[in-house]
Amino acid sequence: MTFHITRRDFLKSSAVASSLFLVSGCTADLQKPVWMESYVNPPEETLPSENFWFASTCRMCPAGCGVIAKVSNGRARKLEGNPEHPLNRGRLCARGQAGLQELYHPDRVQQALKRSGERGQDQWADLSWEGVIDDLVAGLQGVDPSRVAFLTGYLPHYQSELVGRFMKGLGAEPPVIYDAQAAFDGRVTLAAASQSLFDAPALPVFDISQADVVFGFGADFLETWLSPVGYSQRYGDMRGQVGKRGYFVAFGPRLSMTAASADRWLPTPPGTEGLAALALGKIIVDEGLARGGDAVDYQALYGDVDVAAIAEAMEIPVDELTQLARTFAAATRPVALPGGMLSGHANGLDAVKAVVALNLLMGAGEEGGMKLTAEPPSRDLRRSPVSSFADVQALTERMANGDVDTLFVLGANPIYELPAALGFADALASVKNVVVFATLMTETAQLADLVLPAHTYLETWGYEFVDPAFGPMAVSAQQPVVQPLYDTRDPGDVLLALANAMGGGVAKRLPWPNLVNFIQTRLTSLQLLDGNFTASDTDTFWAAWLQHGGWWSQKAAWTPPTPGAGFGEALAATPPRFAGDGGERPFHLIPIPSVVFGDGRHAGLPWLQEAPDPMTTASWDTWVEINPVTAQQLGVANNDLATITGDGGEITAIVYLYHGIRPDAVAVPVGQGHDALGRWAGQRGANVLRILAPQTDDASGQLAWLDTLVQVTKAEGQRVLPALESNLGVERFRQQSL
Repeated sequence: MTFHITRRDFLKSSAVASSLFLVSGCTADLQKPVWMESYVNPPEETLPSENFWFASTCRMCPAGCGVIAKVSNGRARKLEGNPEHPLNRGRLCARGQAGLQELYHPDRVQQALKRSGERGQDQWADLSWEGVIDDLVAGLQGVDPSRVAFLTGYLPHYQSELVGRFMKGLGAEPPVIYDAQAAFDGRVTLAAASQSLFDAPALPVFDISQADVVFGFGADFLETWLSPVGYSQRYGDMRGQVGKRGYFVAFGPRLSMTAASADRWLPTPPGTEGLAALALGKIIVDEGLARGGDAVDYQALYGDVDVAAIAEAMEIPVDELTQLARTFAAATRPVALPGGMLSGHANGLDAVKAVVALNLLMGAGEEGGMKLTAEPPSRDLRRSPVSSFADVQALTERMANGDVDTLFVLGANPIYELPAALGFADALASVKNVVVFATLMTETAQLADLVLPAHTYLETWGYEFVDPAFGPMAVSAQQPVVQPLYDTRDPGDVLLALANAMGGGVAKRLPWPNLVNFIQTRLTSLQLLDGNFTASDTDTFWAAWLQHGGWWSQKAAWTPPTPGAGFGEALAATPPRFAGDGGERPFHLIPIPSVVFGDGRHAGLPWLQEAPDPMTTASWDTWVEINPVTAQQLGVANNDLATITGDGGEITAIVYLYHGIRPDAVAVPVGQGHDALGRWAGQRGANVLRILAPQTDDASGQLAWLDTLVQVTKAEGQRVLPALESNLGVERFRQQSL
């Protein structure tokens, strides 16, 4: 049976609407969805171009910011930040604004596709959703569960739980949860550091809003790290405190947008940022400046630290390190940030622990310090931990050995994101059945046997337990703001329908008739807590949750870090370890996570292609940042082409002379170089991720994505880099100053 309701009816009675919307997500019978009426055919009482606003959750990065969607005549017209939401407080980044282009992209996958030719030949036959379920059931029933694998990115919270339950119901291995953005954020390493120091894998949160001194170690928190809008808001709070501005020092080999906002930038050699934190901590303890915890325990932490040797490795005098340590210790509320670039080295876990320990020396957990994300109020809202790169290596090995018959891929694009030297593409050829959920055709979807078209986040339901959360515990609401444009489905509804068709253990693990019913069961624990609204029953809670864009606690819910059993062990001064011959490949490669593309998944959106890079003003192409001194040695100039050779082969990029990078390093932005992803991304620029070495931090299994050494040589020809600003004047001034 199909119910037809209008948006006018929804707004008239939220309680009635909530009961109707209970079945308005795709039901278990995927051929009988309940459609919302489009204002292309408006009700009689509706005025033309009347605007409505729907609260939802942004999915353009993992942070979970609240958004408000402006809808008129059945079409989403504008996205803005939700001013009620405690994470982003009404602000929204460029990626969030561009979410509309994902919804209305002309190259979206519009119906289920089944491969009709050889893999990679782009030959497809259309398939109904009944056919999809029949094919999947036939491929899974009677199959050894150990030969089924699921690879996902860092998914929305609700999808992550459904995938985990699906695999557990099959009796298969848990899903491998990995994408490049999670690696850039260092989520695995941060959780491992918390487990080691505090006996809890909770993600640390750094309250910089009331800090008076902030030291950032490879932390580009104003760009892409963990929750850029949230951290940008709190950074503004820090700078805007009455009577003081706050002091910020950035450590790292490249002048990023975040480092450019600092009061001081220290261009440390790659991989030594954690050593700097160790030296600072050693000085603070030796001079008796620590004020949190037991001084004896702190002495044990730094027993093996040689400040003079670290100063030499960092190319910073000991006196300068001493002054920095005293500045940090003299602050009322100092905070040290262990950024994603810190965890991108083979010594990443030791480096992160060294920075976290700096916070403990200063009494972490107090106002303006480091805290841990609070535990969810119930088991229903717990999230599966992110997998390490070592887990991806193990999956690739299973595939290459012929031990995987069926591979599901959701929210990830491993053919693009993983280093070519890993051999994932070759291993995929040994998998009999590859099923990919996709909104746009990705490089991985091109090699699939079955491509399942997915709703965008503006067409479906969901929720997100915000992590990291800055103070209040928050569960963001996601709801469809428009009727689905094409014959697409939410992957969660597909899994529910598949479980219903298969029966047995899978159906027991996924007993819900539709996505909305599943989500409502996840929220029941919140109804008893003190939050931003009160509700006496489930329907009222559901309506208010959608209206406000989520539920959040009235008070701060984070947890002060309490040192665990392993805290007294000495911190390791592990030196960096780089992949490649330092003679033939002398330059450190710095992939730059893009402020607009993230890990490359949004390169298909023209608004973001046009958005200028904040440091170079470049767009639409791939460039390599080279220090002018190095460029002179290589014989290259602006707009020359350069070949960068690493473990996975070589790429070509446009030379950009950049004074804000060390002479022994080159930097290439992430995001371009796609062979798919629509008309605006395909065959544009180069993919720097493919030439990385598949090296890991042995302690955490994290990909050491900053530990690849490369060779840089001049290539034939030139190509003008599209940029808003010219640096000719800068170069002319520099030449005159020599």
